[in-house]
Formats: sequence, structure tokens, C-alpha cells
Amino acid sequence: MADVMADIRAEAARLNIDFSAVDWNSVHLPPGEDLGVKSDDDDLNEEDSLEFDAGFGSIIVVDNLPVVPKEKFEKLEGVVRKIYSQIGVIKENGLWMPVEEDTGKTRGYCFIEYNTPQEAELAKEKTNEYKLDKAHIFAVNMFDEIDKFMIVPDTWAPPEDRPYIPGENLQHWLTDEKGRDQFVIRSGSDTEVLWNDARQVKADPVYKRPFWTESFVQWSPLGTYLATVHRQGAAVWGGASTFNRLMRYAHPQVKLIDFSPGEKYLVTYSSHEPSNPRDTHRVVLKIFDVRTGKVMRDFKGSADEFAVGGTGGFNGVSWPVFKWGGGKEDKYFARMGKNVISVYETETFSLIDKKSIKVENVTDFIWSPTDPIFALFAPELGGGNQPARVSLFQIPGKEELRQKNLFSVSDCKMYWQSNGEYLAVKVDRYTKTKKSTYTGFELFRIKERDIPIEVFELDNKNDKVISFAWEPKGHRFAVIHGDNPRPDVSFYSVKGGKVLKLTTLKQKQANALFWSPTGRFIILAGLKGFNGQLEFYNVDELETMATAEHFMATDIEWDPTGRYVATSVTSVHEMENGFNIWSFNGKLLYRIPKDHFFQFLWRPRPPSFLSPEKEEEILKNLKKYSKKYDIQDQDISVLLSEQDREKRKQLKDDWERWVNEWKRNHEEEKMERQTLRDGEASDVEEEYEAKEVEVEELIDVSEQIIQDV
Repeated sequence: MADVMADIRAEAARLNIDFSAVDWNSVHLPPGEDLGVKSDDDDLNEEDSLEFDAGFGSIIVVDNLPVVPKEKFEKLEGVVRKIYSQIGVIKENGLWMPVEEDTGKTRGYCFIEYNTPQEAELAKEKTNEYKLDKAHIFAVNMFDEIDKFMIVPDTWAPPEDRPYIPGENLQHWLTDEKGRDQFVIRSGSDTEVLWNDARQVKADPVYKRPFWTESFVQWSPLGTYLATVHRQGAAVWGGASTFNRLMRYAHPQVKLIDFSPGEKYLVTYSSHEPSNPRDTHRVVLKIFDVRTGKVMRDFKGSADEFAVGGTGGFNGVSWPVFKWGGGKEDKYFARMGKNVISVYETETFSLIDKKSIKVENVTDFIWSPTDPIFALFAPELGGGNQPARVSLFQIPGKEELRQKNLFSVSDCKMYWQSNGEYLAVKVDRYTKTKKSTYTGFELFRIKERDIPIEVFELDNKNDKVISFAWEPKGHRFAVIHGDNPRPDVSFYSVKGGKVLKLTTLKQKQANALFWSPTGRFIILAGLKGFNGQLEFYNVDELETMATAEHFMATDIEWDPTGRYVATSVTSVHEMENGFNIWSFNGKLLYRIPKDHFFQFLWRPRPPSFLSPEKEEEILKNLKKYSKKYDIQDQDISVLLSEQDREKRKQLKDDWERWVNEWKRNHEEEKMERQTLRDGEASDVEEEYEAKEVEVEELIDVSEQIIQDV
């Protein structure tokens, strides 16, 4: 593969072809030709070939129909046709209900053929377990599934024994002796994984691959896997020394993916054009077991069914469709529908108690990061007769732990603290005249008895709230507020049972907040209109450590240890693409420009296995542990100083070499200069006397005849 790519790049260089400017989607190989490059998706295509070759993907089998005599055949056929024609277009002669040859009675099942496989899948999804009456509950399967069942051999054969092959240590990267962190970047057609070697002031390459993904890459939440997205599905990669493909997940035309917090499951999403232009897009969601690649459950339907909740997606579908709860145990996931919240448990991948939680007019919900508790918001109904409300529900009992009614609500946003100890609810309310709004906060103290709620407002409640962010694992939060071009930034603490303002920073060029993952430090960032203004602030000392600028910065991300920060300019802008690495206190360590830059993602770290007592002991004896690293830092400092000296010496030698070359050329041209100066040999400018010489020059002669008047 590497040799083929090298040949391709060499040929492209010979022809002056810029790889980054090539539209690869427009390149089509002759049928059956692969130029010696085996596709990563070949085996996926082989696995899926049964469905496409058989041609029965549009046919469903409906079982458990009533067995009726031939006198009632037409009536039963009419009932079945009425039910299934509401879901999609049944082909002409596409409904076949077999009968007994001798009696003319129906056999209790029928075959239905639709125009498209998507309509057949929707019919199966909608009518499986459909209750026609007490005695007849439909059992619906795809015809292709029946075909697969029929080829199962009659006699059981024991599975082939395979020798155990130990797998690689997927956490090997955490044992790096230098304690470095990794990150992945995408630029042009290349995807690279690198070490952040901040002490050496550079990025150290780990793995690089062209055309590794067809759209984007994504780390799993604990950093074990790197996921890539392809036309035939998704894949995850990892390993001890390099990145090997560990598993594939077949899902044609996949557009989005999402991991569960504990990395046990992967959700994939695709949407498909409907056969009828007036219909909405068809949506397919699959939940895979990450390790085995097995589909645990799939969900199919129209885009309208998945368009409630979330923050973004395709074709009106909100993403993520499913939100995971219960911390990193991956016990529960939920989605929001019209007037319901459907909570599923992962033991059986079915609804808890086989029914959803009914909540009239619910518009948003969000899980606690640590506990099986979610908060929901339902706006006002009936013109204010039924107030808006925020409720807390505990799973699996579906018990409502706390509820708060809210009046005259314009908008509401909910923010969990990372330990699940606090929930802040930002409420925008209408004034009495309904012409303007003001902002207040409702603070839920989740871990305290009866979950007390505290109400607080900014000093000027009419200030617009631009951004809100909790300190990770802490008791403080920051708010950017104000209507001026330079808003204010305020810091608050909720420790001690009441909200206490710590300080307000006036007129800052900031519209986004980025806390260090370990707390204490925060970046006040001015993105978009502020052109990348950065202020590194110490909240413990309430002082600014540094101010800086990364012109046109679009993204900011702390590394998982809170030691370093990456700021980047992606291809949203045509200029200045690339990324900068900063220390936590605002020192620029190094910058790497990259044309057509798309992504920068730090590799997440799993939680520490150390107990709180052990961590406290390490902190107390930090000086003892740090001696080893102080020596390493000193050695690196000496090495860097030596490298700097070598660089300066090289620059000096280059300069002296140029000066000597100039002197030699100057001496060789001495006679030529003397000739040009009429025999004067000196090069000293002061020895010459400037003289003014008047020169008369005839410019033009014209003759004009003047007539006598």
C-alpha cells in the first residue's frame, strides 16, 4: 500500500498535480480495476451482498393473520391492504395471501412487496406486534431474514476451535515515560497522530495515513479508540505501537457517530432520500457493541420522528438522538419524542417498564454526568395558565425527585456541574410589558437533603448572558454578561450553602469560556468577531497570568491534564490555517501551520485508578517525586541551550561566509569600478567632491509663420 501511494505521489509531482485540490469523489476507476490498492471496505461489501443480490429487500412476511374461508378472503385482504398501504406504496400484485388448495382457507400469513426496501423496513418497524384483535398479533419479518433462516443446517456442528491470541494493550500510550499526551489532526487528505512534546517544543509524529477517513475522526471518551467514518460504515483503530483496525461497523452512508461514555457502545446514523419527494428523509440508527461489532438494536423511521431535542444534525434530525445516562457504566440511554421521554436500559435494549415517561410539551432534557438522574424542561402551556417547569427524574424507578414551576419564561438552559453535585438553570423571563426579557438563575443542590433550590440574579438582571460554564470538579462558575461590545466576566462560588460573587472583570474582549479540566485556570476567549483574543486567568488568585492573540482562531481545547492548550484556525477561514500550543499560563510554546486544516482533537485520558488518599499522599510528597523530572528538565534545558548555541553559531558562520564572499567579489571588481570613475581608485565616498555642471541641450525647434494684420 505504501509503495503504491509513493508511486502515485511521485506521478502527481511529475504532472504538477496538487493532491489537496483534487475532488476525489469525482474520480471513478474502470469496472473491476483497483490499481493494486485493496479497499478497506471490500469485506463489508461481501457481507452485505446477500441483501442486494437476492433482490427481496422490498418484501415483508406478515404472520399470525386470521385463518378465514374463501367467502371472507376479500374482506381480510382489504383490511391488510388498508393497514400496509398507509406506510408505503404496495407494488401492483404486491400483496399475496396463500390459501389451502382443498378448502380455500387462508394459511395465516401473507407476502407484501413495496417499491423500496426503506418502505418495507418501515412497515416491519411499525407493524411488528401490531394487535389486530385479542387473538391475532402480527409477527412481521423481512423476506431476506426468512431466507437466511432457511439455510441453517438441520444438524448442529460444533464451532471450530481457534487458538487464543492475546490482544494488544490498547492503553499502552498511557505508559509514556515523558508523560506526554497525544492529539490527532486532519489537514488536506492526511490524518496524523502526534505526541505533544512540549519540553522539546515540538510535535513528535506517531502515525500518519492519507485518506484514513472520508469525513471526520473521533476519539472514544476514554481515549482507547480512534473512530473513522466511511461510505460503508465506521471503524475503530488502536494498538500499542501503531494504529491497527480493531473492528468495523457496517452501516452504509453513515454520517454521524457517537460513543457511550464508557466506550461500550457506538451509535451510528444515516439518512436516505425518500421515494416520494413529498416525504421526509428516512433515518436509520444502529447501536453496536464496540468490542464485538454486534448490532444491539436499530431504530428506523422518518426524520420527523427524530427531530426533537439535541443541538445539531442532518435534514432536521437533532444530534445526538440518544443521550447516555448513569455515568460511565452505560446502563441507560434516552431519546425525546413528542410529549414523551423514552428511556432504554442496555441489558435488554428495551424500554424500562416497556413504556415511556409522558411529559406534556417537553422540549429538552439532560442527564447528570455521574448518576442516573436527568433534568427536563417543559415550557408554558395555555397562554401561561400552566406554568413552565424544570423536573428531576431518577431512573430506573422514574421517580420525580424535584420540580420547580417557572412563570413568564422566554427561554431556559440547563447546565450540570461535572460531578453531578449542582444543576444551574438559566431562565430568561419576560417583563410585565412583554417587550423585553431579563435573566435569573435557579441553582439545584443535588447532593443535599430534599434538593434545595437557590434563586440568584446578576447585579444587573437586564444584562444579556453570553456564556456560562461550571468549573470542572469544583464549586465555582463563570458568566460572561452585558450588552456592550466589551462585556463583563463574573465569577461566583456556591460553596457554603449560598451563592457568593468572587469578582467581576470589566469590559473584556471575550465571548467564550474554557476552564482547565482540573479547574483553577480559565481562558477568556474572544472568538469570531473578536479575532482570537485570549486571556489566561487564575481564579484562585483572581489575577490575569497572560494576554495573547491567535488571529482568527476558531477552536480552543485544553489537553486532558490541564497543562497545555491548543488553539486552531480551521478551513472555515482560507488563511492562517494551523494550530498553536500554549502552556496553561499563556506562554506560546510552538505553532504549526497547516493548509486546509480541518480538525484538532486531544486524546482523552481515562480516570485515574489511584484512590483519593493516594493522590493526596502524592501531592504532599510532590517535591520528592518531582526530583527525577527536575533532572530531566535540566538535561533538556541544557540540550535546548546547546541546540540554540549551535543554531546561533551556524548563523554567525553563514554571515561571515557571506561577508568574505562579498569582500572577494568586491576586490575582483576593483579595476572595473576604477574605470567607471575615470581613474579614481578610492571607494571612500567622502573623498569625492560633488560639482554642479550646467549642460545646454536643444530640446525642440519649431517654425511658425505669422501673417500681417
